[in-house]
Amino acid sequence: MIEINKTEVHGWETAIRGMRNPMNSWAMSDSEWCKGDSDPDLCAGCKWFEANFGHCTHPAMYKEEIDGQFRVGEKDFTLMVKLANAGPDHGKFLRMITVTADILAPLYWWKEFDTYKVGTVANSCSTMHKVHAKEFTLADFSYEHLWDGSKEHMKDTVRLLNLYRQKYIDTGIKDAWCQMIQLLPSSYNQKRTVMLNYAVLRNIYKARKDHKLDEWRDFCRWAKTLPYSKELIVEDNE
Repeated sequence: MIEINKTEVHGWETAIRGMRNPMNSWAMSDSEWCKGDSDPDLCAGCKWFEANFGHCTHPAMYKEEIDGQFRVGEKDFTLMVKLANAGPDHGKFLRMITVTADILAPLYWWKEFDTYKVGTVANSCSTMHKVHAKEFTLADFSYEHLWDGSKEHMKDTVRLLNLYRQKYIDTGIKDAWCQMIQLLPSSYNQKRTVMLNYAVLRNIYKARKDHKLDEWRDFCRWAKTLPYSKELIVEDNE
C-alpha cells in the first residue's frame, strides 16, 4: 500500500524565468499572477485557460502569500513542452519545479525509491528512535496480498514484536530493542516527507509506470495528477 497526501507544487515562475535565460527571451513570456474570477479583467493566461481547459482556475497551481495564483501562458507552455521533449539538457528548467508530499509506504518500496538520490530529499519517521513508541498492529504493515496462511505468520510476528517492545520498555535492555529491529518485516509502513522535482518525476514515470509493485503504479498515477503532467512528466500522451 501507499498513501500520498499534502502535495504541493512550487517554482513555476522561477522555472519559466530560467527557461528563457539562454535566448534572453524574457520579453516573450506571457505567464503572470492573477486573481482569477475576482479580477474583472482576466489576464492573458486565464483567457487561454478558459479557451483550452474551461474554467480559468483549472488546473490549480499553488497559492502564495498574496491572494492570487500563477498562470502559465500559451507561449511559455509551448516552449516548456518543446524543451522538455528535447532531452534533459534542454529541459533543465524541470528541475526547478519542485513537488513536496507526505508518503506512507512499506520499507520494501522505500528501498527502491532510494535509488533516486539526485533531485530528491526526504525526512523520515525514525525507526531507530521511535519503533517502540506505540504498540504494533497489523495496520502498521502492507499485507494486502498475503494469503491466509501468510497473514497468520504476520500476526505471529506482530505479537512477537509487541512482546519485545514491552520487554524493552520495562527493562531498557538493548538486546530487546535489537529483537524488534532485526525482526521488523520490510512490509512495515514508514512515513516520509519528500521533495522531488518534475525532472526526476519524468524519469521515475518512464521507468516505473508498469512496475510489478502496486505501489509504483499508484505513485505514477499520483504523478499524473500534477499540473501539466501529461505534457511534462508522462511524455507519451497517455
